[in-house]
Amino acid sequence: MGEHSITGDAEKMKKTDKRILLSYPHMSGDELRLVKDAFESNWIAPLGPQVDAFEKETAAYAGVKSALALSSGSAAIHLGLRLLDVQAGDTVFCSALTFIASVAPAIYQNAVPVFIDSDEETWNMSPVALQKAFNDAVKTGKMPKCVIVAELYGQPPKMDEICAICDKYNVPILEDSAEALGAIYDGKKCGSFGKVGVYSYNGNKIITTSGGGMLISDDEQYIDKARFWSTQARDKAPWYEHTEIGYNYRMSNILAAIGRGQMLHLEERIDRRRSIYRKYKQELEKIPGIKLMPETPKCRSIQWLTAITVDKETTGKTFMDVINYLNDMNIESRPVWKPMHLQPYFMERNAKYFPHGEGDDASVSDKLFNTGICLPSASAMTDEEQEYVIETVKEAIAR
Repeated sequence: MGEHSITGDAEKMKKTDKRILLSYPHMSGDELRLVKDAFESNWIAPLGPQVDAFEKETAAYAGVKSALALSSGSAAIHLGLRLLDVQAGDTVFCSALTFIASVAPAIYQNAVPVFIDSDEETWNMSPVALQKAFNDAVKTGKMPKCVIVAELYGQPPKMDEICAICDKYNVPILEDSAEALGAIYDGKKCGSFGKVGVYSYNGNKIITTSGGGMLISDDEQYIDKARFWSTQARDKAPWYEHTEIGYNYRMSNILAAIGRGQMLHLEERIDRRRSIYRKYKQELEKIPGIKLMPETPKCRSIQWLTAITVDKETTGKTFMDVINYLNDMNIESRPVWKPMHLQPYFMERNAKYFPHGEGDDASVSDKLFNTGICLPSASAMTDEEQEYVIETVKEAIAR
């Protein structure tokens, strides 16, 4: 570990001069080559051959028929909800433990989100809680228009169980794979389970276009309709004519070129992040009271972010004690997502929430939020940097 090593219990670690970030872009050089192609062909404005190629290559990778490159993952979710005919007053079942971008587009449509808890085996949507929500929907006569299934930190929930429940009630899935591009469940790529799927290329994702997203589907008519809406819903006429309202949601040719260069190295990035996860698991689970986010059975998680839980009763430390110490030692970390049912906006509106368990300790999402930490997981992080993070976590618990 070089300058970061510690040689005895009494000796304090030396603080690193370079801040170790949670997740940041990992460029290869192929991106610049493809961007140069776009410049040389003068395809700078939105759309162009790089966009077309990026869409085709992504659809082929995901194993679906069609894809649409957009300005963000949020835009993709919004268009997906419109495709599923989500309108004002409709109910949408949503994962509780996720980033608000999974849910906000439902508010854009003036729909009513209902939140579904996680289970402890995947940290993702609980089939048990989902069934509770459907039982309530049958009783009240208010069935959801769709279920937004978010895939936390690079892995899916128990998709076979969730798909079976949704199929039983004939309710479509919008699969939010913003954090899970490249993850596989039971031999099938994440993003391809739902009626529509979504990827994100934000700057901190496993690959990036600096900002952007992709909507994918096996229904080519869906993607054609979303394509129409994403370019201001311009009708086929010799002048600018509009019978519907659309959006300025398309990805530029330059950003698509970056994405194509990034895609060439996606599997390498996945391998590296999985290796980082294994190292954390090997070292940190030696500490009583520390557990890593488990990997879903039948799944290849991309381990976009490695997350741990800190049991206060065992360690004597809260998750914020550890986060604050890591920050003092120039390491970026953060709590896991604050669940949606605990967000002030939704609490003020008395949003429904269905927990996984029963009784006072029913909510898995609440427990994860009160104990969980995301650790630096960038594929460009060096072995020495990871060793420094590991030793700092150990010292945070021991001190």
